Amino acid sequence: QVQLVESGGGLVQAGGSLRLSCAASGDMWDDRYIGWFRGEEREEVSCIDVHADFKWYADSVKGRFTTSASNARTRVLLQMNSLKPEDTAVYYCATARGCSGYGPYGYGDWGQGTQVTVSS
Repeated sequence: QVQLVESGGGLVQAGGSLRLSCAASGDMWDDRYIGWFRGEEREEVSCIDVHADFKWYADSVKGRFTTSASNARTRVLLQMNSLKPEDTAVYYCATARGCSGYGPYGYGDWGQGTQVTVSS
């Protein structure tokens, strides 16, 4: 079982930026697909295949958010630019069985979440 820990959330004004980090304990990234989600309904935000150059983004964040894996594949990052008040939510990362052109699927282990608040 992989334990995930998110960090990097905070309070920012509209138009600002934050970078979230998802770090794993245990076997690092044997689970090659990592997804980012937000809110109580776990809205899908982004996903990445950490072993290949494939990423997916929800339309609501496309062009503003970028996900990437660290060189050592010990962390997955979510760079959030041009933030809007509607981006306010608790953001979670989770392992997944896949990341396709339709988003992540087959969720596994979840982190505890990190709060992002965007003021207008």
